[in-house]
Amino acid sequence: MTGVDQLLDNWVLGEMDRDPTRASALGLPGYEHRLPDLSAAAWEARPRQDRKTAAAIGAIDLGAQALEDQIDLVLVLAELSGRATMADWQQWRRDPLLYIDPCLEGVHLPWLHRLAPEQELVEATVDRLAEVPGVLAAGRSNLDLDLVPALFARRGAAAARAGAGFLAELLPAEAADPRSRQRLADAAAGAAAALGSFAHWLEEGERRSRGNWAIGEERYSALLADRELLSTDAGSLHQRGLEAYEALSAEMTDIAKRIDPGAEGWVELLARLDAECPSTPEEMRESYEHWCGLARDFLVERDLVSFPDGERCAVVPSPVFQRPVLAVASYQEPPPFSSSRLGHFFVPYPPEGESPEGIAERLAGNGFHAIPTTAVHEAYPGHHWHLVWSAQTRRPVRKVVTTSYFVEGWALYAEVMMRQEGFFTDPRAELSHLGARIFRAARVVVDTGLHSGEMTPEQAVGYMRDKVAMTAAVAVAEVERYCSWPTQAASYLTGSLQIEALRDRWLAEERGDLHAFHDAVAADPGLPVALVERRLFGQ
Repeated sequence: MTGVDQLLDNWVLGEMDRDPTRASALGLPGYEHRLPDLSAAAWEARPRQDRKTAAAIGAIDLGAQALEDQIDLVLVLAELSGRATMADWQQWRRDPLLYIDPCLEGVHLPWLHRLAPEQELVEATVDRLAEVPGVLAAGRSNLDLDLVPALFARRGAAAARAGAGFLAELLPAEAADPRSRQRLADAAAGAAAALGSFAHWLEEGERRSRGNWAIGEERYSALLADRELLSTDAGSLHQRGLEAYEALSAEMTDIAKRIDPGAEGWVELLARLDAECPSTPEEMRESYEHWCGLARDFLVERDLVSFPDGERCAVVPSPVFQRPVLAVASYQEPPPFSSSRLGHFFVPYPPEGESPEGIAERLAGNGFHAIPTTAVHEAYPGHHWHLVWSAQTRRPVRKVVTTSYFVEGWALYAEVMMRQEGFFTDPRAELSHLGARIFRAARVVVDTGLHSGEMTPEQAVGYMRDKVAMTAAVAVAEVERYCSWPTQAASYLTGSLQIEALRDRWLAEERGDLHAFHDAVAADPGLPVALVERRLFGQ
């Protein structure tokens, strides 16, 4: 083992020890009984360790290393640079979800993936549930209401209440053995009570929360340059979003006229098309499942990608605790360090106790004509195909560090490619496909506008409703997500455009056909696109 290999392996082990819930989610054994240490001392130690690792990498002559080692080292440096940019922002004092999510994902994902026998899962889950009150106590101690934004407190409270219901009512039923179910119920009771108490504390604190969520244009631009390796800043990215929106809007206007010459415009027509939607959440799930199958069959018939052995995508309702904070479809990959190739497409069910009006809005956000492009994005050849295919990489660090600028960029590229290959045969589905793409252009505008201080959340919600025919409930959930996750919303369109440029170069240089390009470009889970280009073209 070389010195570079040892450095990278030690860094990965340190990351996994620091975040055992993530380690077990990735499929690494030995971490499944613990939750992370989220005390103030642990948070404060992280930047010091990151600086030490960055210094060690900085002492290495990158030019003397093999290309694949260069890529891995630059990848880790980019991750550490992004953390350094945000270190003084102290998100751990602002965001309650940093404490809630490990408690819920830490017990949900092991049962979702079922990599171990039931009795082992029970033992690990009981141990993790016992640590939930301590993690939430650390959250109470660390969160500063002068820094916590009110919308973060509100989102956290909703997630904690939904999570308490999940632990108390649903988790025990995962076990088949009655005694195991009782053990889970007993252990979950205390954890659920702690989540309920945490939710109440956040609800009380929301009235006193005075924090800001906007990281500012300078930090935003630094993240783009240092973590994402992009040669653009927040201002130019904002302009790119506006220009993409106008170009897509013109194309959609032409298609809308062909569908219905009497339509007032594509926004009005899309709103009418969205009304043609499932009548129940289960009908929505069945429609997504149907189109995932059609998309996979299309890839096989056109020979557009290779498939790893044993891959399968289950189309299932979204987790109960996820529903209050995520209003769109999502995907959970199989643990990449495991042999499993079973992924889960989460259909965006309404939150428990949602009003009939709210349920109707959630269903309208998943209309029949929009479902085909979402199935492509989340499953074939979007997230599911990409992440089961890339799990074959032999570079461990690339399974640990990923960027949404490739992961989401790939999924949006998949939509474009499938349109170009003729998958969307109904012009209404084609218009809805473009509606999904212009939605991502609007996301660029809104995300940069919010974090540079040029847009309020209310203005952002209005923009999304007016510009992309989005329902009010979905628009609010979307904008609140952007506030809490800066730069991610801009990753879809930005990454897609980068990948489209790589494809054009690949084909122009006659390096192989489209199938070969897809297999090659998606061979890693989520490198920054600049590093993918270096891997493909050797520069």
